[in-house]
Amino acid sequence: MNPLFLLTGAGLLAGAMNALAGGGSFVSLPAMILAGVPPVQANASSTVALFPGGIASAWAYRDGLGPIGTVSLRPLLAITLVGGVIGALLLLWTSPKAFDFVLPWLLLVASLALAFGRRLGERLRRHWRIWPSMVIAVQFALGVYGGYFGGAVGIMMLAVWGLLDSSDIKRLNAPRTLLVSATNAMAVLTFIIAHAVHWPETLLMLFAAIAGGYGGAQIGRRAPAALIRSGTLLLTVCITLAFFVRAYAPTLK
Repeated sequence: MNPLFLLTGAGLLAGAMNALAGGGSFVSLPAMILAGVPPVQANASSTVALFPGGIASAWAYRDGLGPIGTVSLRPLLAITLVGGVIGALLLLWTSPKAFDFVLPWLLLVASLALAFGRRLGERLRRHWRIWPSMVIAVQFALGVYGGYFGGAVGIMMLAVWGLLDSSDIKRLNAPRTLLVSATNAMAVLTFIIAHAVHWPETLLMLFAAIAGGYGGAQIGRRAPAALIRSGTLLLTVCITLAFFVRAYAPTLK
């Protein structure tokens, strides 16, 4: 497939997915790899390409920012920024071969988070409460994961926060969007400084993702939520399976 059409189409779809239900990196990362970008640089470039859409969402949600239970947003933001830098550096220190090996498992974790994260958080909250200090520790780990890979990290945050804060999930969307953008911001800065971004492919996907995000928001106002979620999960599962085959099929022969 022509890389121009591949990256444009992937950017449109990834932007729309992030606007609808999350999981845009499931499309943008494979597209970068198929376009010939090495895996580690593909992940870095994908993060940069989807970053402006996340910032736009964070700005749109700015009026809804508030604490998570009894934990102020400031320490969560600070620890997320630190985690984002560490995760991005870990990615840059990972060899292409090692990243190829671990990538299917990262996609699997993200798929499970998309499928069960919110439900798991609701069930655990009925039987278990966690201390605010534990939330900060887990938030640091999520910041590292977000800087390294980031797939479905926002859903993971909501699942963890649900153990501390019983608020409507819509209220938690504002801090979620801010903290996901924070870890991505540190990753993007680190990747740019390290010259890990393939700019022609990234810029093409970036502008397509902005358009896709706008279109996805319009679709989200009309399409049934169950249909959007089912379509997202089906796509993420198929891509995860494809990467397991890509990584391990040669070994099975």
